[in-house]
Amino acid sequence: MTEAPSPVPIIGGTGALGFGLAARLATAGVPVVIGSRSAESAGESASRLRESVPESQVEGLENSDAATRGPIVVLSVPFRAQSENLTNLKTVLQPGQILLDATVPLAAAVSGKATRLLGVPQGSAAQQAQEMVPEGVIVVSGLHTLAASLLGDLSHDLNEDVLLTGDVKDAKRQVAELIARIPGLRPIDCGRLETARLVEGLTPLLISVNVRHKTHAGVRLTGLPEQPW
Repeated sequence: MTEAPSPVPIIGGTGALGFGLAARLATAGVPVVIGSRSAESAGESASRLRESVPESQVEGLENSDAATRGPIVVLSVPFRAQSENLTNLKTVLQPGQILLDATVPLAAAVSGKATRLLGVPQGSAAQQAQEMVPEGVIVVSGLHTLAASLLGDLSHDLNEDVLLTGDVKDAKRQVAELIARIPGLRPIDCGRLETARLVEGLTPLLISVNVRHKTHAGVRLTGLPEQPW
């Protein structure tokens, strides 16, 4: 018998990417916990998700409460909010938990262009996250190349890769198993966390491509087995 999946807290789950991911996971039978700075806002988003996915197991909680509900915690917030959120979560994240960080340091965070990256002293947003989380919490970087609008459109069939980086192979495997529950998404191990700066840089590239071609292009790597894990 297949083991029932653990709940997945999504910090920033009221945003477009976080809510889209929550909808896809819920549709795949994964319990989700939508986190927000406001418990009321989180509850409203949870209600909206239950309306669109009636069989879903979903609840909405304030971020600090949400982060305690599962072994893999997704951080899906703009770069300008990453540091604040991680500071607020320092007292609740526990050793052994995995933080799946989807943050991209876009220049839009400082009123710049979304097609440019900001320099991060640690090398990447993911490495900054690893520096900020409590000791024993493992950061895996991913989800940067997924279009929030397509994730949230449950009528759209996904067909793209999710590029994962991280320093702990077992943590990447656990995240990969979670991502693979979503039909049409193939998780790919792209190496150590230091490689996250390269993957994060694909987001502004895709934004530029999509603006020019008026589409929602994603990433699909060729020459790999269909189930590389």
